[in-house]
Amino acid sequence: MSETPESRIKRLKMRSMRRGIKEMDIILSAYADDHLSDMPEAQITLYDALLEENDQDLYSWVTGQTTPPERFAAMLSQIAKTFQN
Repeated sequence: MSETPESRIKRLKMRSMRRGIKEMDIILSAYADDHLSDMPEAQITLYDALLEENDQDLYSWVTGQTTPPERFAAMLSQIAKTFQN
């Protein structure tokens, strides 16, 4: 059975807010709430892949402590801007 777009977004929002590291819960759930419903399919697929990454790595990429993989760089920059306003 194939996942509907609505179910996929709901699943990704849930995964965004139940990470394990509270900081990443806050950062990713805010980003998901603000952006997921407007994302094109390719971006949603990339975000889904990003959520497979380790929380410690994600946190260091979002905070600029380490350089992220190229395929996630633009998205992580946008995620970081969620809290720079």
